[in-house]
Amino acid sequence: MDTGGMATGGTATGGTDDQVLADLREVWRMRAFEEKVRELRLAGDAVGSIHLGIGQEAIAVGAAGLVRDEDAVFATYRGHNWAMACGVAPAALFGELLGRATGINGGRGGSAHLTAPAHRFFGENSIVGAGAPIAAGAALAGRFDGSGRVALTVFGDGAMNQGAVHEAMNFAAALNLPVVFVCENNSWSELTPIEEMVRDPRLHRRAAAYGMPGERIDGNDPAVVRERLGAAFAVAREGGGPTLVEAMTARLVGHYIGDAEQYRRPGELDEARRREPVVVLGDRLRAAGVGEDVIDGAERAAREEMERAAAEALAAPLADPANVKEHLYV
Repeated sequence: MDTGGMATGGTATGGTDDQVLADLREVWRMRAFEEKVRELRLAGDAVGSIHLGIGQEAIAVGAAGLVRDEDAVFATYRGHNWAMACGVAPAALFGELLGRATGINGGRGGSAHLTAPAHRFFGENSIVGAGAPIAAGAALAGRFDGSGRVALTVFGDGAMNQGAVHEAMNFAAALNLPVVFVCENNSWSELTPIEEMVRDPRLHRRAAAYGMPGERIDGNDPAVVRERLGAAFAVAREGGGPTLVEAMTARLVGHYIGDAEQYRRPGELDEARRREPVVVLGDRLRAAGVGEDVIDGAERAAREEMERAAAEALAAPLADPANVKEHLYV
């Protein structure tokens, strides 16, 4: 797997200690949410296919402050982190995954189809790469409605081989649309290494063929993500068109809950855990002289928050099947 040159698009200083601590707290909130979801799924409280973003949190954390009210975010079926980054309350997300009436979509969407337009999060999609053309459409609509919208679309490395993603990038480039394409490259296209599927695993290089900027960055560092995605958003807002950002990261769990992960290579996870977001941010704070009690407090507060949110969702009424056709027909 190609994991070299992770920050070829530039590096960031890491920001102030307060910013680094704020990033760690948000990473832990997402991590604690996902780990609680796994617990609920294994206990049978949550059902259906669920894909966790454990290890990939820094990309959503770094992007969170860049998205304005008029913008639109489109994620993959591994999108819980992105919904949280857009401001969706954990209890409403738990409720959705648990089929509760209090879920963000009333229990209709589940893990892979939840959406929250009021939070600029226009949802996940179980069709690999399908968010890219939808994002191009949202950006095009912004040209006509005067909103100044920038569309952010997130997909995995495997989606880079989907025809719809190619078409979306070509369309966005040809029409100079304000789209930020973010490839969360965790090096695994479901169960297959991306390097075995393409001749050149440096996926950001494909941007040149569309006539748009492309770069590879360290997706485990929110400061780098904030800086480089911020530049891409600025280009889009100033009329410069789309950008492709390949954010290198790693998922620390299986493709889905229950995945035996027999495809993993010896030592791969150990190496990934040495450079995952919690470690990166914790080490940065320690180097700055921040005490272990403060660092540990970020994890403790996140886990307490998610326990409360999950309990609230579990106590809510189940979705009423009688309402299944609501919102489907006029």
